[in-house]
Amino acid sequence: MKLIGSLTCPYVRKIRIILAEKQITHDFDIDTPWDTNTHVTYHNPLGKIPVLVIDNGRTLFDSRVIAEYLDSLENIASTLFLIPESGPHRWEVKRWEALADGICDAAATIFMELKRPDIQQNHEWISRQQKKIDLGLAAAAMELGSHDWCEGEAMTLADIALGCAIGYLSFRFPQIEWRNSYSNLAKLIDKLEQRESFISTAPKN
Repeated sequence: MKLIGSLTCPYVRKIRIILAEKQITHDFDIDTPWDTNTHVTYHNPLGKIPVLVIDNGRTLFDSRVIAEYLDSLENIASTLFLIPESGPHRWEVKRWEALADGICDAAATIFMELKRPDIQQNHEWISRQQKKIDLGLAAAAMELGSHDWCEGEAMTLADIALGCAIGYLSFRFPQIEWRNSYSNLAKLIDKLEQRESFISTAPKN
């Protein structure tokens, strides 16, 4: 099994954390779609990461699909399951993942827009994306409340996805002072960032 992705992409980090938490043996090939010599399109016609090459040579793409696949695997070292099999808890976890990924989408859009020359930047578009981030963080803090974890009594994909989203914000936009506004999110993120899976996958250029 081989994962293809970059060291900064929050969606790739989500998959790397799942692989680490579930103790799944794999190779990791670093490839950034923006590089001129990228090979990502050989594996994903959409040219996006992450991509998982599974043992039969087929590829899976989109982090949500890959996360579902990895959590369904049997006969691996860990018996940890990060997505409930069925029922309301499953859909709450998936809802959290959608919220976290939406924050990532908005943040990545802003980052790419700011790389354009100043005269070409669409500031109204940037403001719209920033509003998504602001509302997303506020919703996450409200939903988390005083709970120790996003859903249930232990870490799930919900916590991993949210941790990756906020980790990406801290990496790309340290000026966003989310810690001052949402102490409960800060408590959760601090707890997650003590885990080896989060430490070893911290984004870096």
